[in-house]
Amino acid sequence: MNYFTDALKRYADFTGRASRQEYWMYILIYMIINIVLAVLGLELISALVGLGLLIPSVSIATRRLHDTGRSGWWQLIGLIPIIGLIVLIVFLVQDSHDENDYGVNPKSGVSV
Repeated sequence: MNYFTDALKRYADFTGRASRQEYWMYILIYMIINIVLAVLGLELISALVGLGLLIPSVSIATRRLHDTGRSGWWQLIGLIPIIGLIVLIVFLVQDSHDENDYGVNPKSGVSV
């Protein structure tokens, strides 16, 4: 749950890097929240939660792409049907690079 709250604390922070675990734990909790709301029949609340978490989702994905040495603008490739989404997922699951233009490797344990 700390990964989710940490992402919310950095609500619109598009700088720095996010580890694979940080990104995917955020996505897991986000999906669980949406599934629970859908099962309970609260589609309107689910839509509002999705809208409220749009900016944090984009910012953590940007930081994750920074961790792989790419610009956050690569998220736009997801707009291309099927192939773009597959390419974006491949980029998001890749391992961290060492220190790059976006900061030190988050796995190194050194805080930014």
